[in-house]
Amino acid sequence: MATVSGGGLSGQAGAIRHGISKALDLYNPSTRKILKPLGFLTRDSRVVESKKYGHRKARRSFQFSKR
Repeated sequence: MATVSGGGLSGQAGAIRHGISKALDLYNPSTRKILKPLGFLTRDSRVVESKKYGHRKARRSFQFSKR
């Protein structure tokens, strides 16, 4: 059983997959040549873009009114 916290269901599933793959690699290094091309040993480094000042979100601006 694995315990994860934070993120959504897809992110948690990816974290569990990454952890199990790393454990398999440590236990049996011959599985590395199978897991590496599938991307299971690479951490997904995408993070939320930070909010910018003068904007509502990272890229979304405030509503513009001509009048």
